[in-house]
Amino acid sequence: MIATENPVTPDNVSIVQENPTGTSDCKSDIEHKSSASHTRIGTITEVHGPVVVIACEQLPPLRRALYTSLDHITYFFEVHQHLDKNCIRAITLHSTSGLQRGMVVYDTGAPLHVPVSENCLGRVLNIFGEPLDGNDALDTKVYRNIHGNLTALYETTKTEGLLETGIKVIDLLCPFIKGGKTGLFGGAGVGKTILIMEFMHAISSIHKGVSVFAGVGERIREAHELWHEMVQTGVMPQTLMVFGQMDESSGVRFRVGLSALSYAEYLRDTLQKEVLFVMDNVFRFVQAGSEISSLLGRMPATVGYQPTLTTEVAEMQDRILSTRKSAITSVQAVYVPADDMTDPAVTAILSHLDTTVILSRSQAGKGIYPAVDPLRSSSKLMDRHTLGQRHYTIAEGVREHLSRYHELEDIIAMLGIEELSARDRLIVMRARKLQRYLTQPFWMTTKQTGIQGVSVSLQQTLNDCDGFLTGAYDETPEVKCYMTGSLQAGQ
Repeated sequence: MIATENPVTPDNVSIVQENPTGTSDCKSDIEHKSSASHTRIGTITEVHGPVVVIACEQLPPLRRALYTSLDHITYFFEVHQHLDKNCIRAITLHSTSGLQRGMVVYDTGAPLHVPVSENCLGRVLNIFGEPLDGNDALDTKVYRNIHGNLTALYETTKTEGLLETGIKVIDLLCPFIKGGKTGLFGGAGVGKTILIMEFMHAISSIHKGVSVFAGVGERIREAHELWHEMVQTGVMPQTLMVFGQMDESSGVRFRVGLSALSYAEYLRDTLQKEVLFVMDNVFRFVQAGSEISSLLGRMPATVGYQPTLTTEVAEMQDRILSTRKSAITSVQAVYVPADDMTDPAVTAILSHLDTTVILSRSQAGKGIYPAVDPLRSSSKLMDRHTLGQRHYTIAEGVREHLSRYHELEDIIAMLGIEELSARDRLIVMRARKLQRYLTQPFWMTTKQTGIQGVSVSLQQTLNDCDGFLTGAYDETPEVKCYMTGSLQAGQ
């Protein structure tokens, strides 16, 4: 359902077709039906921030989209609670400025829907599918329910195979799974958004796939910069961006991820595209849910989070999967409060992921970019049967060298490297070069740094790391390993 700036009455608002069970079928595209079924359902009696209480003549089902209008602007609500036989609580999907008691509320006859079209790529949209890029609205009569239905088990396929990103440290130590879920964990300012932009560039340039970006609680400045970076690097034609900005209602931030996911499912099911679904930031989705939960009157649970935390996270994560038609691969940025990986929100998200990439503030402080912690990051693919013997052996060798160097850092700082054994000095020398080798200039930061971005194939990365472990690069200065691509001849 799309909000509009034009005068709206119950007779001129289009709605979407419901199936006989009362929920819209998201497996197929959904057509409009007559607006005659729009009926008055009640009036607003209370407004508590993004939550309103509506006295109803007939109770609508949960998740039903309702609306009212004021000064030629339509305000949409989503039903969340039945208080008694006459009253409901709903969240507002707009700013509540101007809402007041006594306003008449109408029933749309369906849950919230978004317009979908073959021409959606290259666009910047809001939660309702309205354009934010100044271009015309999507020309379509086809809509999809943002809540959707879970794909039948027999239609899903297992996640398998590596998805190369061209980023050395990721492909070597925590490889992406095609059709899997990856989380980028880190505090503020460690490079989560930059790394996400690089993944989107890789999907477009290496795999010729498409990306759907869900900006949950994005700052307006960040959203603007991200959009223009995508345009300048040529990624935007294969990207769809859906924003629920930081200054918008918590209801928008709570549902914009589902809206973007509906577009990803459309690209997967109808257009049969390989889709990278990117969400920045999942923690803001959890925060919005916590804010709404408190206003709905629910008792807070652990550390003040909503009691429905795990359910809300699972509802979104379980829709990110592969089918016989195509796959959705997900990359999700997760803000870690106070760098505490035991935070309940973080652990709830972790349980759904196939690959975990930990971004470290100490790595960033050393000038190691991307600031991936190679010892704490992991992937379910890290076994001999999936990666192959050579990849697994080299990856474990790199981890062993970096782990031993980490153990000896305090001794080196206090006594000097000369006090180590000859074997440990050799390990430290190779580990320092490996640490610098795993840095890489990004395509998305070329304009800021003046360093041309590079993509390195997995095979080149394995050959280089094998050379470090066997001593082929013992005479190579550390400075030549820093912020470069492959060290192989001709690269």
